[in-house]
Amino acid sequence: MGGAAHSALGRLMWGAEARQAFSHRRAFLFVIGLGWAGYGGLGIVGNPRYGSARGLADLTQHIPLDALGWMWVACGTFAALAGLLVNCPRAQALGFTALGVPAGLWAGVFTVAAAGPFPPAVGSACGWGAYTIGVVLVSGMDDPPPPYLRKGRR
Repeated sequence: MGGAAHSALGRLMWGAEARQAFSHRRAFLFVIGLGWAGYGGLGIVGNPRYGSARGLADLTQHIPLDALGWMWVACGTFAALAGLLVNCPRAQALGFTALGVPAGLWAGVFTVAAAGPFPPAVGSACGWGAYTIGVVLVSGMDDPPPPYLRKGRR
């Protein structure tokens, strides 16, 4: 693949090229991005849980729950697409931001709800807060070198 076709696809790789350029960080972006999109579309827009709706009441008085669900879908889709890009650190950084924003928003809103009118939200606040911190930590990690470059390999 070369010339115009290569520039049209940018840095997206398929087949053997993609296998050689495997990245744990990009795989994380892709898998969690798909999960976020599914959570937004199937879990928030399609079938919101009572506890989520109740814990998010302070937010949903300003933004409809459906709009928040579509935010998860958009952020997840963006992150998944960023995970497919090779040698594109800016897009990957934006992908990690897209993963962190909805989870961080959920963590903040559930924390406020737990401290106020809905104490059972404390579990969701802890879970979403920890997940947000996890996304930040993974975003700063380097991929391990390929096996043939690792120290101690004989």
